[in-house]
Amino acid sequence: MIEAKTVLCYGDSLTWGDMPNGVRHRFEDRWPSVLNVEVGLDRVRVINESLGGRTTIFDDYAVAANRNGAQILPTILESHAPLDLIIFMLGTNDLKNYMCGNVTAIARGMGRLVEIVKNHQYYLDIAAPEILIVSPPHCVETDEPVLASIFEGAIEKSAEFAEKYKMVAEQYGCAFFDAATIANASPVDGVHLDAQNTRAIGKNLAPIVAKILKLNNK
Repeated sequence: MIEAKTVLCYGDSLTWGDMPNGVRHRFEDRWPSVLNVEVGLDRVRVINESLGGRTTIFDDYAVAANRNGAQILPTILESHAPLDLIIFMLGTNDLKNYMCGNVTAIARGMGRLVEIVKNHQYYLDIAAPEILIVSPPHCVETDEPVLASIFEGAIEKSAEFAEKYKMVAEQYGCAFFDAATIANASPVDGVHLDAQNTRAIGKNLAPIVAKILKLNNK
């Protein structure tokens, strides 16, 4: 019997499953859960390691928990080792006008996360996992006043994610997928996804993950 592969999804509220109305999606609708079913529950174990507000490398002192993805990542790598693949989908929160707001700098933050994974001293010298970088869906127009203010200017900037993240993926030899090609944020709050769109991410990532992990050759 072939041992199942372990996949870690490292993300923010779009991965955690925040609905546009502030409620969490059902477990079955969150894209990591859909990914697990699509690839095969007997072939992969998908871990949803996500947190609303998480950034790539930037601190957010307006909230209680540590949202800096780079600071906690080494601990996460140790907690869930050994990993076969880590999927990064981060950057949306970095667009907040009190955080970073510069996509070139955000892409450098993504590059730093990749470096952490590749250079980490893994327990018992296990191999570093493969890496898949996913550029998030674009922000859209919304009448929700708080997020519209916090994400002012993010619509245009989020459209730059794919180009910048693809360059990072090529630089570090990672796989890449543009989630904006198959998923759209809801105009209810301009950022988060409804059930149909979050499920679309999991479904479309499934063949990519299967290829990376060479599951089609089994």
